[in-house]
Amino acid sequence: MELTANEKRLLVALGKRRRAGVPDLARDLGASEEAVLQHARICSERGLVELRKDATKSYTLTDEGREYQAKGLPERQLLESFGESIPMKELQRNPSAKLGIGWMRKKGWATIRDGMVTKAGTPPPGPDELVLRSPEGGGEGAKALMDRGLLAEHEEVAYGLSLTKAGQEALSAGLETGEETGTLTKDQITSGSWKTLRLRRYSLETLPKKVIPGKLHPYQRLMDEMRDILLDMGFTELSGGLVQSAFWNFDALFQPQDHPAREMQDTFYLDECDPLPARYERVKAAHENGAGTGSTGWGGTWSEAKAGQCVLRTHTTLLSIQHLAANPKPPVKAFCIGRVYRREAIDPTHLPEFEQLEGIVMDEGVNFTTFSGT
Repeated sequence: MELTANEKRLLVALGKRRRAGVPDLARDLGASEEAVLQHARICSERGLVELRKDATKSYTLTDEGREYQAKGLPERQLLESFGESIPMKELQRNPSAKLGIGWMRKKGWATIRDGMVTKAGTPPPGPDELVLRSPEGGGEGAKALMDRGLLAEHEEVAYGLSLTKAGQEALSAGLETGEETGTLTKDQITSGSWKTLRLRRYSLETLPKKVIPGKLHPYQRLMDEMRDILLDMGFTELSGGLVQSAFWNFDALFQPQDHPAREMQDTFYLDECDPLPARYERVKAAHENGAGTGSTGWGGTWSEAKAGQCVLRTHTTLLSIQHLAANPKPPVKAFCIGRVYRREAIDPTHLPEFEQLEGIVMDEGVNFTTFSGT
């Protein structure tokens, strides 16, 4: 059986102790505990070493748990705050009522009927309360306290090693523990000195270290999933520039030009301007007087200059409108998942940019049932 230098050194160090822990062997070999454990696993697979894993659990109280250790659990505090019975409204004034009432009922310590809370006796300390007093060793009530966030579990793993019969025989046969070369340099190859080196042996049966590849961001995976669903339903995906004219972003959606959302504090305006599209006059007329649609419009004077200003798009609905303008005949089923920009006070839940999902269906006979089914 060919052994590597690391395996031989481990067997020699272990032979001096017969039985040892990984930290002791790491000190003897001048290596890290991770390296010793790796060599020990290889020796264990080859039947030379017995590797034992001992897990020890310990428990500590959380900050809230330490508070209840001193004062008692909320349900115990609440139970001891009144006599045989008390009106529920009065009991609810107790600071412990929010948590204590539910736990009293769950443990069967009290009954509630006709607005009165009545004790069911004086219960002795339960398993959770006993663990709360002395949490170090855990016990029957440990899980209940952990579920309530009052107790934390810690697990310490220790590895012990001992030589097997095969390991002792290999050690008795004598082991040469000289240095081995695992990786050749360019100079060693070109000079031919590699021929005299002791090369480390490799087993093709040994699995390599697990490699955890990069993954898509969960947010990106969610958008991809939505995209796949809509494409499977026959929708066409839309795309368009992040910079759009205020005409498409606001006016084509018949948002009045004096609307508060169009102010600088809500929208990112740019210095550039875009020419208005052909037949923009129909949109202008609709804003000013309704253009014969039955609406009276917004009134006032519609400004071409304001409509031509460029903005960072505040929504993707404008892409649906542009698509409908270019494809006025049904059927149309289209959607877009795109980045949009709005001025926001940045906090943990708000950024000035985010993605929006937008879709539209135009066809004859579509109704609310179509919408609900989609």
